[in-house]
Amino acid sequence: MNAASSKAHATWPLVITAALILMITMGSRQTLGLFMSPLNTSTGMGIVSISLAFAIGQFVWGASQPIFGAVADRYGPGRVIVFGGLLLALGWALTPLVNNQWMLIVTMGVIASAGAGAGSFSILIGATAGRLPPERRAFTAGFINAGGSFGQFVFAPLVQGLIAGFGWVVAMFAMALSALVTLPMAWVMRRKPVPAAAKAAAKDDMGLRAQLRIALRDKSYWYLHAGFFTCGFHIAFLVTHLPGEVGLCGLSAGVAATSLAIIGLANIAGSLGAGALGNVFRMKWLLVWLYASRAVAIGLYLAAPKTPMTFYVFAAVLGVTWLSTVPPTAGLVGKLFGMRYLATLFGLTLLSHQIGGFFGAWLGGIALAGTGSYAWMWYADMVLALMAAVVNLPIKEAPLGAPRAAAA
Repeated sequence: MNAASSKAHATWPLVITAALILMITMGSRQTLGLFMSPLNTSTGMGIVSISLAFAIGQFVWGASQPIFGAVADRYGPGRVIVFGGLLLALGWALTPLVNNQWMLIVTMGVIASAGAGAGSFSILIGATAGRLPPERRAFTAGFINAGGSFGQFVFAPLVQGLIAGFGWVVAMFAMALSALVTLPMAWVMRRKPVPAAAKAAAKDDMGLRAQLRIALRDKSYWYLHAGFFTCGFHIAFLVTHLPGEVGLCGLSAGVAATSLAIIGLANIAGSLGAGALGNVFRMKWLLVWLYASRAVAIGLYLAAPKTPMTFYVFAAVLGVTWLSTVPPTAGLVGKLFGMRYLATLFGLTLLSHQIGGFFGAWLGGIALAGTGSYAWMWYADMVLALMAAVVNLPIKEAPLGAPRAAAA
């Protein structure tokens, strides 16, 4: 076994651990829509109030990632993941005690969401990408991302089963316990001793502030932000309100849980596929087609009869594109600016993602309360997906095999 192959095998425990952590942190977050109706029935807060708390959680999850990413870039990801796991468990454990909107915003919107952010994409992908050769980074990002998708596939039916059998409070406590499982995994993610060659290279490090100035002056970086905003709008709207859409069509909560599980399962294939295709095609073209396909899928859904099979097929199609945007987006950030500050720079794109997520979750509740349906949200989602496809076209991505200089 040559040195490169030996190094690749040595990183697999790290990559698998990162995928398992994301399975828990994303799996629990992506099934929150199943709690909306039970929360409303139990507390009487109203759909708009609960949607606002969920929307703030979307924003906090995104806003926390560049902050935790910067901490991980400086001190290593292990401590960040432990802190995040504790926060996530605390937030879920306190949520059953709430009786008003502000308490829900604090527990679910701030504490749990910040904890999930500390164990999410930017920290986990950033922790692994720097230890891998360039040709393996896109696939590895897809593999880690698939862990989050598998979490949705596992958590959706389990959470719905717990809610149906024991009530939403027991289901929430179960999610709190699952968050604690990430704590021992953080040991694998701790920072390794830096080799002498890497220490020498670090002397030429321009520093985070200089790298941020370069990135924020780069139009391609902002195009990625714009596309990711739409991705966040789309995902948060569906995660939060798909169960409500299913209910409006006269179908059972089981159809919603199955649809969410199918989305997670299909996105495993989508994430792995996007990661592998990132080594074959320019990543900006992957993003263009992923966003465009969402617009087409929504249009077909709106025209179709609303049966369980319609939702299952819709979920499968959307699942392939669900979070498949993450590997090419993270890959492009690394390709444009290098690996040193990937956790921070990719974390900032996730902030834009979650600003979109805030509006997707919040406006969905307002649309339902104001019109009795989600029709206008579907139209907005379709238009934004088309705009995201277009905005990725002018990204200046270097040809395959000729990465752009980090300081360009």
